[in-house]
Amino acid sequence: MKGIILHGGHGTRLRPLTHTGPKQLLPIANKPMSEYCLNSIKETGITDIAIIIGGLGSKKVKEYYGNGENFGVKITYVEQDEPRGIAHAINLCKDFINNEKFLVFLGDNIIQRSISDFVKNFDKSNFDATLLLCEVDNPSRFGIAEIKNKKIIKIVEKPKNPLSNLAVTGIYLLTPKIFEIIENLKPSWRNELEITDALDILLNKNNNLSFEIITDYWKDTGTPQDIIHANGEVIKNLPDYFYGKKSENMKLVGKVLTGKNSIIEKNVIITGPVIIGENCQINSGVIIGPNTSIGNNSIINQGNIENSIIMENCEINSSGKIRDSIISNNSKIIQPDKPTDEKIFLLGEGTRIYL
Repeated sequence: MKGIILHGGHGTRLRPLTHTGPKQLLPIANKPMSEYCLNSIKETGITDIAIIIGGLGSKKVKEYYGNGENFGVKITYVEQDEPRGIAHAINLCKDFINNEKFLVFLGDNIIQRSISDFVKNFDKSNFDATLLLCEVDNPSRFGIAEIKNKKIIKIVEKPKNPLSNLAVTGIYLLTPKIFEIIENLKPSWRNELEITDALDILLNKNNNLSFEIITDYWKDTGTPQDIIHANGEVIKNLPDYFYGKKSENMKLVGKVLTGKNSIIEKNVIITGPVIIGENCQINSGVIIGPNTSIGNNSIINQGNIENSIIMENCEINSSGKIRDSIISNNSKIIQPDKPTDEKIFLLGEGTRIYL
């Protein structure tokens, strides 16, 4: 089997975070979200992977992943000229797939369990496709599968009146039969070739689709709130480590992961789950966590940070409370010493704020 990771799209709901690169490179627990997808695919034994890229940030994707050698896989890049739908992107990989069964992973999907058993079952089966489904609270945001008598009977993209709460996750197990469907597929009202439409047609044609239900954590990280939530959940499941240096008279509560050469000074309070990258400086009096990540080479001179993502090479010198925020690489928040209200930020790369 082969694997495909979709790494395109404009990421409009995540602007300004995506003005300088693709959303799939935004970090969760200090690692690009698409790297979790790649690792999930690799864990199944699939090492021949196509990454579909296009538009802003394609160069950054290639720079990060290269030919895949550093990640233990072989990567082929496939260019999509503009976002024209998931089905269109998959169809671009027809030659790469070369008549094999394959696994598709949307690069902004986070799952906290191995999918190896799903892949193994599909590889041995005669199904045309296997869909991974997950119960959601807001089904109108997703493609939804309607189930009856343990079989999928209909698949609808973002229904206004959903008949089920089982979302079709961005993880698909497919055979080359899907290409025949896509080649005759008509664009949706969004002028895109929808994978849910293709799967529904395949279902009606052969009635040979199966499904698996994910009961572990799964998140489609389409909004800042989704990314922040996934950040905390992923940190919780990482193995414990502490490679930094800590001073006396500081307090660590719960899971606190710290990279090499990072220093935590006295009178710091950190409540996990928290991850701190390499070469960071957390200075006296700072309060961090829970559910927070601090990227490499960042300095927190003063502040109270919770439920937030601070990316690499940032400097925070704010006496106010920072909550539910995402602060991009190379950003600075500087303010005089004075009482302030709670702050919420979505800062694009290189932002400077003086309060």
